[in-house]
Amino acid sequence: MDLNKEFEGKVALVTGAGSGIGQATAKLLAERGATVIVADINEATAVATAKSVANAAGKAHAYAVDVGNAASFEQLFAEIEAKFGGLDCAVNNAAIAGPRVPVAEYPLDDWRRVIDVDLNGVFYAMRFEIPAMRRRGGGSIVNIGSIASTIGIPLTGPYAAAKHAVLGLTRTAAIENAPHGVRINCVGPGYVETPFIMGRGADAIAGYKAKHPMNRLAQVGDIAELVAFLLSGRAAFTTGSYYTSDGGYTAQ
Repeated sequence: MDLNKEFEGKVALVTGAGSGIGQATAKLLAERGATVIVADINEATAVATAKSVANAAGKAHAYAVDVGNAASFEQLFAEIEAKFGGLDCAVNNAAIAGPRVPVAEYPLDDWRRVIDVDLNGVFYAMRFEIPAMRRRGGGSIVNIGSIASTIGIPLTGPYAAAKHAVLGLTRTAAIENAPHGVRINCVGPGYVETPFIMGRGADAIAGYKAKHPMNRLAQVGDIAELVAFLLSGRAAFTTGSYYTSDGGYTAQ
């Protein structure tokens, strides 16, 4: 199989594609032939990612999307239908961490915003992605969860709650849409070497590495490769599943 043509003729949407895991995934899908819709709340970073893809001879189109706003998705999908004729693949990656505060003290506005982005954003995305894929005869979705999809992490109450819920939403939607050829899976990364994590300082990074038996952080490419596999025909009988990519973190 020629992986460079694996997604040839496919239209793929990646949210939170302006940096980190989303950016790496958008670039990888484009390298393998997809036309990629690069969606990010920051239009400038979305445009930069799309330009980077184009410079590497890939096909990408940038859109500013607030995943916590259903109307933003409605507008995006009207353009997807008009310009691209539909959607084949989607990666629902956009997320925020929120402040690190105990549950009993968590600011209400911050709680709402994390839930809006990390949980409602995945629901809104699938609310539009699934019908578009069913009209196309099938497709594949990967929701980006976290190690916090199955374990608790102190000081991350809304993030952990949202990521647990994303896994439940993934499994439910997968069952509902399996007869219609739409596969839906979830990937749970451990700590990943992204600008957000790397900005926390050397001591914090050393502590994160020590939590993983492999004694390192994931590279964004590690996660992108797993996502691409799950989106592809190589995972044709895989749906409703949760795959960790955490260097052994949750195996302990």
